[in-house]
Amino acid sequence: MAALYEGYTLCGLAPAQNLSNSGIHGVEAERDSDHVVVTDSTRSVTIYKVSDQKPLNSWTVKQGQTLTSPAVYNSQSKEYVAVSDSKVIRIWKEADILLEKAFKATVSSDVWRVHCVAGGEPVVLFHRGAVRLLDSLLSAPQQPIEEVLAQEEAIRWSTNIVTESHTFVIFTTEQKGDHFLYLQRLNPNTLQRYRLEREEPGLSPLSFSASYRDKHIRLLYLYPNGHVYQSVVSVRGLVADEGAQALPLPRSLLLGLPVGEGLLEAASAQALDEAHVAVVGVPHPSAGSGNDFLCIWNTNFQTLQAGKEMAGKIYGQLWSFCNKLVIPHGKTLSVIPYECPKSSLASALGKLRQVKTDEFDAPTSVPSWNNILHEEKAHPSRTVDTRKTRTNRKSQSAPSLTNYQVLELIKTAPVEEVQREVEVLLSRTDIQDLHPSVGQLASALVSRSLADPAFYTPGSLVSLVHTRCLCHSVCPDLVLLALERKDYFLCQLCLQFFPDIPEAVTCACLKAFISMSDVDAEKLSLDPDSVSFTETLIDAECGPVGLLNGFTSTSADGDRSDGLGEGDTRAQQDEEKTSSPPEQICPVGLHKAVLLNEVLQTAYSDSFLLPHLKDLSSQNVVLFLQYLQFLYIKYTHGAVPQMHGLRSPSLTQIMDWVCLLLDAHFTVLVMTPEAKGLLLNLHSFVKSQVRLVSELGKLEGSLQELKKMKVKKDVGQYSIEIIELF
Repeated sequence: MAALYEGYTLCGLAPAQNLSNSGIHGVEAERDSDHVVVTDSTRSVTIYKVSDQKPLNSWTVKQGQTLTSPAVYNSQSKEYVAVSDSKVIRIWKEADILLEKAFKATVSSDVWRVHCVAGGEPVVLFHRGAVRLLDSLLSAPQQPIEEVLAQEEAIRWSTNIVTESHTFVIFTTEQKGDHFLYLQRLNPNTLQRYRLEREEPGLSPLSFSASYRDKHIRLLYLYPNGHVYQSVVSVRGLVADEGAQALPLPRSLLLGLPVGEGLLEAASAQALDEAHVAVVGVPHPSAGSGNDFLCIWNTNFQTLQAGKEMAGKIYGQLWSFCNKLVIPHGKTLSVIPYECPKSSLASALGKLRQVKTDEFDAPTSVPSWNNILHEEKAHPSRTVDTRKTRTNRKSQSAPSLTNYQVLELIKTAPVEEVQREVEVLLSRTDIQDLHPSVGQLASALVSRSLADPAFYTPGSLVSLVHTRCLCHSVCPDLVLLALERKDYFLCQLCLQFFPDIPEAVTCACLKAFISMSDVDAEKLSLDPDSVSFTETLIDAECGPVGLLNGFTSTSADGDRSDGLGEGDTRAQQDEEKTSSPPEQICPVGLHKAVLLNEVLQTAYSDSFLLPHLKDLSSQNVVLFLQYLQFLYIKYTHGAVPQMHGLRSPSLTQIMDWVCLLLDAHFTVLVMTPEAKGLLLNLHSFVKSQVRLVSELGKLEGSLQELKKMKVKKDVGQYSIEIIELF
């Protein structure tokens, strides 16, 4: 079955005040599948690297000018092309800084859009239907442009397609309620005009998309009543339409989508392959009347394959690139990865079995003990059945409930029965598309646990988290439920496996962990590997005193005494002896330290985390800083155990959290007497890290100079060479 995976934010939006549009004028493919060009509806063009979710470059036209056509990327010349104020064509390269200093040409007629696909030459479509190749247009920008459309006919949508031998510009128009399709072929130039069949009176298509397959161009269009039609036009023998009469364009109904009580206002349909269509802005069949959904439908079997609710207003815009859907919603432009396996009846019903050639994609099975202990290599196919394999076979032979039946069972059944059926369902090997199944099960369990204080299934929730098919966005109340039930083992797993935990939830976990007594913390059952690492770290002895990672106690003392007199230095050192905690004693218990380490390794954004850190009490902040100081001393003195494969906070993460806490609570800490010595120590730590980074920068410069030097190819059997860096 098709699947929608967890999405991520590409950039924020600045929608119009009336919220009628998203503020995005267009999203176009760039140099490869991981780069896109985003044009907003005002004045800016930005390149984004999708996987890093960050802008690489941006250009803006000056005040008073407006971009009227989305920028496109010409892969042949590695240039960007856009149109401002309908008549000014702008061309620039990535190295250009100012758009005003780049090439621009003014044409004689209003431009509707510039199109360019990978491997093709940019083409210009004018408002009145004329088409020009960009190079031929720029050779004479003021050349006269003919009018192809009738007086009251206007373009509504356009695209271009490059086939094996020709380039086509495709656009639709509207004239007094009638809709037409134009196919303009270039070199040789031919134009064919078709009339679309009328829908119900007053209904116009909300969206169009076109694709090319098997020598045919397929047009997909969605109406406000939920009808999705497809029209197919052959590109063989395409000739110019000599008469004014448009040819009728046959259509076939692919989908009849649910629209609820009214009509769709902002929706879009995009063909993904020959059997799957992505639809946004259409109600989910089982989720009421809300239109804020992104769904994938199978047109062969009329089945809903995947669905995802999108937060915020839907604007009816949707783009598709390399198995990724780009959709603006609310104040966010999101990227949603998807997968559409080959359509078949078995896959549509969720009964498709894995073939032998795909066995390497299956979850790794437990190897036999003979292979592990004795390196048995003979007869590799004769592996010993593990207990899990036998359990799976037993569960498959016995009647088992479907995903829907288990979801219904969760609503009313006792805890023991729910846990048993969830485990059986997860042990089955015939479940297709595990991601939505796991998300549905987790949401159902969390919803009932929140509504019924007597109901809680920690084992089932842990098993669902261990599948690694969950994230915070799929089940946003899971971590908060675990905190409410004081299930800190589940909290630990969520911090380990969820990549999208919000900063507010991270701070809620930190506050719960740091406020818990060491006695209560030692009663918890936590991840054994994390406990083992932390226990080894706490018990490890520091190495010999020396310059390790840019810090020594002597250098720190020297830093601290800068600008102080001898008497002040002695007084300060005496005060530190009484105020600072012993360096080698961990200020928190073992299990509390394990949980704090998980918080240190959680992803965050500084600007979002700082406001929530201010909710911590001064006592908790001082205790956390003392623990961070303990970790820093252990790390800088070589006491960190070398245990590969185990999660452990890095020195950079430790220093980042020190800086964050100081930024959030500096005024309070300055006014707290017991924090004075701690602040002096932390200041020396940060200063030593700055010195370390500075020295590494010098080393980097030296290595770069060495790299630039020419290496002699023939130095003989023996040579001595002196290299002067400075």
